[in-house]
Amino acid sequence: MQKSVSKIAKDVNFFLKKYLKTQKKSNLLLPMKYGIFPGGKKIRSKILIDIGKMFKINYNTLIRISAAVECIHAYSLIHDDLPCMDDDLVRRGKPSMHIKYGESTALLAGNSLLTLAFEVLSDKQLKLNEKIKIKLIKKLSQCSGHAGVAGGQFLDLDFEKKNISIKKVINMQLKKTGQLFSFCCMAPLIIAKKNEKLIKKFQFIGSEIGFLFQITDDLIDAKGSLESAGKKTKKDKKKGKATLIRLLGYKNTIKYAEKLKFNIKKKFKNFGYESNNINQTLEYFLNRNK
Repeated sequence: MQKSVSKIAKDVNFFLKKYLKTQKKSNLLLPMKYGIFPGGKKIRSKILIDIGKMFKINYNTLIRISAAVECIHAYSLIHDDLPCMDDDLVRRGKPSMHIKYGESTALLAGNSLLTLAFEVLSDKQLKLNEKIKIKLIKKLSQCSGHAGVAGGQFLDLDFEKKNISIKKVINMQLKKTGQLFSFCCMAPLIIAKKNEKLIKKFQFIGSEIGFLFQITDDLIDAKGSLESAGKKTKKDKKKGKATLIRLLGYKNTIKYAEKLKFNIKKKFKNFGYESNNINQTLEYFLNRNK
């Protein structure tokens, strides 16, 4: 599994480095590169490629789309770390963008990575017909904006130090983390021209996968270390973040995650052998906190 994850990360980074060389020179390119490289484990990309393999989508096409997803993810982390948001000093084992380059540069570099994602999807080198490209761009926009990642981050901040119901916490995390995973699960089916019913089914599965990822991330925050996580841990409790751990306790949250993983894997049962990769990736997720 680690070898597969590392290969995907390497291929996505290779594409992005090559793509950034084609950009006009600007003072923001260096901080943009700082924000996106090396770029963590690329788990979103791994999910996208696992689903893509199930529907026989070209690997290089999936890598290009993964690059767009990673640009969105990097932008969201850069902005999340700002003092006006979560005020985190360390990200992926190094100083956060605003610590390295200042707040204004972090804001602008994040914005630039956001727009770069849509440039990648609209590029003529992505060999897809225009209707499919437009649909991918629209879906990624929806998953990234006020109804997705940005909206989820708003709720995450708004819920701090408040008594929030489990239903609202789940909804917040489905937006903040789940929506980008939704796109990763939808994109291959959009490319394969599958019907809307199946696309919506995978959209929902993707949101559940993202929720599972967020739960394990919260578990790491509760018990992990700076060295293992690549970022400061034990901050959720200090900030009064609305998490399942706060509502259910650590052990019950692990049980909840195991049940969620079981239900997700059950939804892939009809795909037989083709679902092996995605099932292994889900196990890899859940074991991140152990």
